[in-house]
Amino acid sequence: MDTNTLRLFDLLKSDRDTSGRILKLAQRHSSGWKIYPKPQIIEIVDNISRALLKKGLKKGDRVALMSGNRPEWNFVDFACNQLGIAIVPLYPTLSANDLSYIINDAEVKLIFVSNKELSEKVEIALKDNNLSTELITLDPIVGQLSIIDLINEGATLTTDLAPYNEAVHPDDLLTLIYTSGTTGRPKGVYLTHKNLISNVQATTHLLTENIKKSLSFLPLCHIFERMVVYLYISNNVEIYYAENLDNIVNDINEVKPQVFSTVPRVLEKVYDKIIEKGKSLTGIKKILFFWAVNLGLQCQEPSLNSSWYNFRLNIARKLIFSKWKDALGGNNNLIISGGAALQERLSRIFWAADIKVLEGYGLTETSPVIAVNSWADKDVKFGTVGRVLSNLEVKIAEDGEILVKGPSVTSGYYKNEKATLEAFDEEHFFHTGDIGLITADGFLRITDRKKEMFKTAGGKYIAPQVLENKLMESIFIAQVMVVGENQRFPSALIVPAYDVLKKYAQYKGITFDDHQSIITNKIIVEKYQEEVDKANGTFGQWEKIKKFVLLTHEWTIDNGELTPKLSLKRKVIQEHCQAHINEMYEEQH
Repeated sequence: MDTNTLRLFDLLKSDRDTSGRILKLAQRHSSGWKIYPKPQIIEIVDNISRALLKKGLKKGDRVALMSGNRPEWNFVDFACNQLGIAIVPLYPTLSANDLSYIINDAEVKLIFVSNKELSEKVEIALKDNNLSTELITLDPIVGQLSIIDLINEGATLTTDLAPYNEAVHPDDLLTLIYTSGTTGRPKGVYLTHKNLISNVQATTHLLTENIKKSLSFLPLCHIFERMVVYLYISNNVEIYYAENLDNIVNDINEVKPQVFSTVPRVLEKVYDKIIEKGKSLTGIKKILFFWAVNLGLQCQEPSLNSSWYNFRLNIARKLIFSKWKDALGGNNNLIISGGAALQERLSRIFWAADIKVLEGYGLTETSPVIAVNSWADKDVKFGTVGRVLSNLEVKIAEDGEILVKGPSVTSGYYKNEKATLEAFDEEHFFHTGDIGLITADGFLRITDRKKEMFKTAGGKYIAPQVLENKLMESIFIAQVMVVGENQRFPSALIVPAYDVLKKYAQYKGITFDDHQSIITNKIIVEKYQEEVDKANGTFGQWEKIKKFVLLTHEWTIDNGELTPKLSLKRKVIQEHCQAHINEMYEEQH
C-alpha cells in the first residue's frame, strides 16, 4: 500500500491478505468477552459517520474523545477520520483547567465520554468555563444521548459515504494531541493521516505471521498505544481491550495474547512480584530460582551468548522461566515497551525467559516511533532503543541532542507558531529535546532529557534520569527524583515502595503506626542508604547521590506532580518538596 495515497480508514477497510489473520475487537462484559468481527466494525463505523453528518458535522471539524480503552474508542475514531473530522483525545485524568483549555483551543464541536463519572466531570468543566459543547456517552445513561442512539439512527439513513471518503486527503489533519508537558499550557500536536500511516508501515515488520491476538491496556489517548492499535488493525490482529489496569493479570491470563505494549513501570512491577515470590521459596527450589535469575541477568543479545550459556539457559527456561511466561498468558511472543527508559537488566532477564521485550523510542510529535528494537537476533541491542526506522533520518547535534526528519514528523503545533519555530531548525529537523548517540553498529541510545540536565555548583553536568533509572532498580523505591542544580552535589527525593518496605519492617521486628514513623526508623534509613550506595557504584564521584530524603506520600497526577503519562513534573515536585531540599543542603548556606 502506498503511504502517499492512503487515509487512516483505508487501513480498516482494506481487503489485503494478512497471513490469514481475521480482525476482531473484543470488550469484557459480565458474561465474558463481547466480540466485534470486522464486517460489524465497519457497519458500526459507517452508521456513526452517517449520524454525525446528520448532526451537521463536516470535514475540518474537531471531536473530542475521553474514555478508557474499548472498541467504541476506535469506532468513533474511524467514523470521524473517514469524514475528515479530527479527533482530540482527552486523558480522563485531565484537570478541569486543562480540559476546558483544550476544548476551547481546539474549537471542539462534540465530546464523547465513556461513562457517567466522566460525563459529570466534563459538564462541570464546561459550565465553569461558559462552554456549551454537546456530550455523547459511550455507556448508556438515562437522559443522555449515547453512541447506541447514534448507531441506531445511522442505521436508518442511506447517506452515501463515498464522496466524503474521497474528499479526505493523506495530508489532512487526523488528530490534535495536546501534550501535557512538564511545564506550561498543553500544546496541540498536529498529526495527519500520512504521519500515522507512515509510522504504522515502518513498524509492520515487528508483527510476525504467528501473532494473531493482542491485548490493549495502555491509554488510547496516548499516541503510543493508539499507533500500535492501528498497527494491529492494519494487520488484522485481534484486539482485546482492557479498560483499566485493575484486572490486567486476569485479562492477560484469559486472553493469552501473543503481543501487547506496555511501559517499563509495569514490567518493573511484574519483575518485583516474581522476585518477591522467589524469596518466599525454601530449599532447593529457592536455590534453583535465584540460580536462574542470576543466569538471566547475564544474558546477552542472542547472537552473543555462548553455547555453554545457552545450554544452562535451556535448563533454566524449563525449570524456572517457563513459569514466568505462563504468568504472562503462556503465548507471549513480544512485548513492546515505550514511554520511558527500560532498565537494561529487565531487557536481559525477560529475553532470557524467552519473553522478547522490544524497547522503542519516540514522541507524540513523531507519531510516535523513531527507533525500536526487533525480535531478530541481530536487530536488538540491550540498553538501546533499537535501530532508527527505515523511513526516518536521525542525526546527533553538536550538543548531543537527537534530531529527526521524515514522514511521521508533525508539521508543528496548532495555533502556536512560536513553539513550532523553536522545535525545527533551518534544515527542517525536529529537535526532540533528548540527548543520545548512535552506536558503532547503528543502534540509538538515549542518555537524558536535554531540558532536565543540570549543572552542579562545580560546573559538572548531571543527567538525572540516568541516576533515577539506576535507583529505580531497587525494589524498595517506588518513585525518585534527583535534585541539585547549582548545589555542590546531587541529592534524591525518594518515595519508598511501601508494600515492600512494610514487609521488610515486619521481618526486622520494627513496629510502626504510619509512614512517618517507618521512614524515620534508624534501621530503615540505613537500609535506604545501602540501596543508594549500591546505585552509586557505577557513577563518577561528582554524580553520586550524597544525600536523600524519604517521603511519606507518592506523587500523583491529581496533585499535579505527574503528567498523564506518569512523567515527573519536576518543577512542581521541587516546589512541593522545597523544605526537604533546603534541609539536605542547609549546611552549605
